Amino acid sequence: MLRRLWLLFAQATTVGLAALFIVATLKPEWLRRSPVALSTPVSGNVSIQQVAVPPAAGRSDPAGSYAEATKRAAPAVVSIYTTKEVKERRSPIDDPLFERFFGQSPRSGREYSLGSGVIATADGYVLTNNHVVQAADEIAVALPDGRRLPARLIGADPDTDLAVLRVNASDLPAITFGRAEALKVGDVVLAIGNPFDVGQTVTMGIVSALGRNNLGINRYENFIQTDAAINQGNSGGALIDANGHLVGVNTAIYSRTGGSIGIGFAIPTTIITDVLDQLIKRGKVVRGYFGIEPEDISQEIADVYKLPTATGVHVRGVVPQGPAARGGIEPGDIIVSINDLRVENTPGLLNQIAKLTPGSAARVVILRSAKEVNLSVTVGERPAPERR
Repeated sequence: MLRRLWLLFAQATTVGLAALFIVATLKPEWLRRSPVALSTPVSGNVSIQQVAVPPAAGRSDPAGSYAEATKRAAPAVVSIYTTKEVKERRSPIDDPLFERFFGQSPRSGREYSLGSGVIATADGYVLTNNHVVQAADEIAVALPDGRRLPARLIGADPDTDLAVLRVNASDLPAITFGRAEALKVGDVVLAIGNPFDVGQTVTMGIVSALGRNNLGINRYENFIQTDAAINQGNSGGALIDANGHLVGVNTAIYSRTGGSIGIGFAIPTTIITDVLDQLIKRGKVVRGYFGIEPEDISQEIADVYKLPTATGVHVRGVVPQGPAARGGIEPGDIIVSINDLRVENTPGLLNQIAKLTPGSAARVVILRSAKEVNLSVTVGERPAPERR
């Protein structure tokens, strides 16, 4: 009898331990103890049930919390305040009575604007959008710890809408750069910035698309699209992954009202790291240049030129005496490859040319009259974009 009871006990214990192992592996949150509820007085004899204050070191984040990721990245996200002088503007009729009834623009004054930025290095380099600091007379960077430091512009790149500032400080909490190329549609991302100057704010969403281009926002586009709420003042702020690593800089929203409707765009770190390096070293970004007007191959173009596929780029125009013209490229040519790398579309072509070293010789394969032609183009340096 005793032996039978011992066998039943051993079997029950074995089954229980097995069940505990399965639950601990698949559903560990089921085993977390809920904090003990205490009675907390709020007014007179009225009290509420509230959990005890957990010790700082013993707090365990609930499933789905991104508090640790935010804690890592938030100290590196700053607010950027700019001011610029407004040119004198006068009313058509310089008359006090006219001004009283019809009003006029201020004759002089200062214009203030707000944006966000990311501390890129501990010795004071701050990354932001070019449009945040463009034409600013004064720039100030407000750190999360309360310090407000004057900043100077190191360099800007309007083609990607990025700019680098420098503040006179050391041992700053620099952000850790992640790898945007590792992102997948559906990954969780967080946007950190200072929308509407309410203070540092974190919003959550997912990567809703990758490689967005042809939006007409920047010359070189390869945007991360996210549904994390991005509003005025978020420009230049951080887009981070679930580990708290920077994967992009928030730059624009798609909106007919000016508010966030769930479509925001961020410049990925695949673009940022190269631009940051060049702006710090040279104060500008050096890119290769052909001097052509490219366009994607439509079905009509493919039919006219009797192309087997719609890959490649059609050359609509060529800058006279430019690198492409001197290398033999003509309007109507189809660029098929550069340095043995196949050309798929216009954004891809622009990025391939931009990465070429000015002064180097590029091997270009084109289609002309349905025949392949090999050319050598001496790469030029892309002129600085005109100021808007």
